[in-house]
Amino acid sequence: MSTHLPKVAWIGLGIMGSPMAENLIKAGYDVTGYTLEAAKLERLAAAGGTAAGSIAEAVRDADVIVTMVPASPQVEAIAYGEDGILAHARSGALLIDTSSITPQTSVDLAKAAADKGVRVLDAPVSGGEAGAVEAVLSIMVGGEQADFDEAKPLLDALGTTVIRCGPHGAGQTVKAANQLIVAVNIQACAEAVVFLEKSGVDLNAALEVLNGGLAGSTVLTRKKENFLTREFAPGFRIDLHHKDMGIVTDAARTVGAALPVGSVVADLVASLRAQGDGGLDHSALLRGVERLSGLPVRD
Repeated sequence: MSTHLPKVAWIGLGIMGSPMAENLIKAGYDVTGYTLEAAKLERLAAAGGTAAGSIAEAVRDADVIVTMVPASPQVEAIAYGEDGILAHARSGALLIDTSSITPQTSVDLAKAAADKGVRVLDAPVSGGEAGAVEAVLSIMVGGEQADFDEAKPLLDALGTTVIRCGPHGAGQTVKAANQLIVAVNIQACAEAVVFLEKSGVDLNAALEVLNGGLAGSTVLTRKKENFLTREFAPGFRIDLHHKDMGIVTDAARTVGAALPVGSVVADLVASLRAQGDGGLDHSALLRGVERLSGLPVRD
């Protein structure tokens, strides 16, 4: 391990967190991780990281602390708890939160951390599980320019598009917009799939030619096989996209921005979740369109 690289604590080793932490290890970083699932800690150790028994143990000697947890309540729990990050991180440490949470939560965290001498960047990511595994994530960052400059080499080991978008909370605001665009895009693709199949067109051929023109998108590239096979193993769960659509609709209401299409798609995501599909990949929005179109949903 290089002595020139900062010592990293990683909190949260789920679908996204595990491959991201492993990419830091591959890049030469000394990574100590903590998560609630023992199997994920074993995976980290097998990849060359160090498993910690608590958040306090993981962060105590860390120069940089990276967090990747599901939502604002989890960020607040790991940051503010008695065994939490702010209680045990050393003064001068840099906390990079890659979770997707409300912009206000990020702003509040930065203020609370400053009182403890801890610097904070909100750095949510886009690209899903495949992007995390391949280290090609898009990372949108909020915080001080100097802290971003310090974090940039580490973030470059996780993604290919790493951009500071403004002050604390700006990264989360851009991520909310990202989730709006992705949800609307998936819904449009899902509606096209059902329309094409009901019209008797070869779906594989149709999606291939559509993806070569203006209708093409990263969403269609990444989710084409899901649409063709109706396999919806979670790369990004409907439950989490439901949470994110709540963030963007609330944030938009706060600033007075209308989301006429986004609001409808937010309802469709909520509906899919209510029908028991919350644990599936967000490409399962196709199942909602199939139900509305009177098609049998394949289980």
